[in-house]
Amino acid sequence: MYITYKKPVAINVWASVAGKKESEGPLADKFDETVTDDYLGKDTWEKAETELQSRCIGHLLHKKGIDGGDIQVVFGGDLTNQITSTAFAMRQFAVPFVGLYNACSTMAEAMIMAACIIDGGFADNALALASSHFCTAERQFRMPLDYGGKRTPTAQWTVTGCGSVLLESAGQNTFVTAAQIGRVVDLGVTDANNMGAAMAPAAANTICNFLRSSGTKVQDYDAIYTGDLGKTGSRLLWQLMEKENIVMNNHIDCGNVIFSENQHVQSGASGCGCGASVLAADILPRIAAGELNNILFVATGALLSPSTTMQGESIPCIAHLVNIKSKKAVQKK
Repeated sequence: MYITYKKPVAINVWASVAGKKESEGPLADKFDETVTDDYLGKDTWEKAETELQSRCIGHLLHKKGIDGGDIQVVFGGDLTNQITSTAFAMRQFAVPFVGLYNACSTMAEAMIMAACIIDGGFADNALALASSHFCTAERQFRMPLDYGGKRTPTAQWTVTGCGSVLLESAGQNTFVTAAQIGRVVDLGVTDANNMGAAMAPAAANTICNFLRSSGTKVQDYDAIYTGDLGKTGSRLLWQLMEKENIVMNNHIDCGNVIFSENQHVQSGASGCGCGASVLAADILPRIAAGELNNILFVATGALLSPSTTMQGESIPCIAHLVNIKSKKAVQKK
């Protein structure tokens, strides 16, 4: 489903918080906060992820100079069962809350919904956020950390991080102008340690649909960011797009930039917090600074659960796309 907003929806402020391993990567200095203790002072990993979100929202509110009561609605989610990390974080903010789950594509989904509610005139502002935590995700989807299992070359490292953005009806520098709601795509991949291969076809489907609907070409964009395909998934995306006679020479995957080669993360990074934190820490600041003017943010998600994996089900996937432009690009149109 292709969406064009009647009026560009502004992104006026954003924030990011990341974990210890992320603080050792290439984007370390760009996060609003990095933590040295992945427990964040709590006694469980799940409580730590809730604290991660609370701190991220706190940074955003401080930047904007408002308190939680000034936010009209929050759209957000995470990877834990019943998105409890986000729901529990919302206990301390007296804000209307719409919980979302589309796995690692949740950040783009949240931004699309936030922009829609503003574009429809139902709110003047809306907060979109998503998070993940390496330890909560590993315990839920794979195996206990103390098991010490060896990772396959196609496996990815779930980011401990959170990203949040405040969308508003009016703004100065950065805007959401269009979006593509993705379709569920399943080509039969069953390996839960190869999410990139499972998600790449969904990313290709969404990008192709958007380009056709918008009448644009890959070359019209400064960059096309995917959320967390990693090395394996990125290669497959390029191959799938080449079959459509599209060369992805401006593609960047968030899962390939948040960690360095010497951090031993196999195929790269993953998780709701991967695309969300890279968006808030690196992509949006670059648009605001004029380094980028017109980008596509394509968050990718694998819609599996531990139960479906154990039952031998394949992995259905989805990708949602948001077109973000600078003031210069909006005025050019």
